[in-house]
Amino acid sequence: MILFLLPSSDYDPTEAAVPWAALREAGHDVYFATPDGRVALADRRLTDTGFSWLSPWLMTRRAELAAYRRLTEDAAFRSPVSYAEVDPAAVSGLFVPGGHARGMRTMLEDATAQRLFADVFTRGLPVGAVCHGVLLAARAEDPATGRSVLYGRRTTALTTLLELTGWNLTRLWLGRYYRTYPTTVQEEVTAALADPRHFLAGPRLPRRDTARRPGRGFTVRDGNYLSARWPGDCHRLAADYLDLVGAHRPEAAGA
Repeated sequence: MILFLLPSSDYDPTEAAVPWAALREAGHDVYFATPDGRVALADRRLTDTGFSWLSPWLMTRRAELAAYRRLTEDAAFRSPVSYAEVDPAAVSGLFVPGGHARGMRTMLEDATAQRLFADVFTRGLPVGAVCHGVLLAARAEDPATGRSVLYGRRTTALTTLLELTGWNLTRLWLGRYYRTYPTTVQEEVTAALADPRHFLAGPRLPRRDTARRPGRGFTVRDGNYLSARWPGDCHRLAADYLDLVGAHRPEAAGA
């Protein structure tokens, strides 16, 4: 099974729904785990509340929001297990969406989620992460080395430029909404790498991809691990993760 790790709340709906939809349309079984086994909903500011005059730029796009609405009606989504209940031996792939509101901390700081990520990652199974989800990878320790599983790997994540742009646009009325931690995602992830040059920021002026134009997105693949920066990369991320999962099927591995 392909397992999606979700926090208790506040993840980005695009980053969860677009890869989920691609996997389901390709016939893959997708299951969900949350900290306590309760249904986890996305950041309501991104789906419902909005950002006043900035909503056309910062809220979830219509097509991606429709995908999220379909996700919330999925039977597996409505019946998640807790992180502690996951049987790692039953997992054939793992995906971690991001998000920046405070609820994300319930996943990123969870020791069980970190160990589960490390187990799947070090077994060479297909692993995908985007935005703040890459923080879980950076914090997941390889028991064989005592270092982050990302040590020696190339990755991307939410860049400092993207994170601080969102924060500066909204901080006068939303405070630290766009700042999950005092340290930016890029700074923390880079500190976990063997070489700072292993963090790839992609084009300085990113453009949102779409279902018709996934090539606008940016991803980084290193072996069994795939990463992306923000919701604007998620159509390409979904396609690339689907390819990664296909390459790791037992029949593909034995071919």
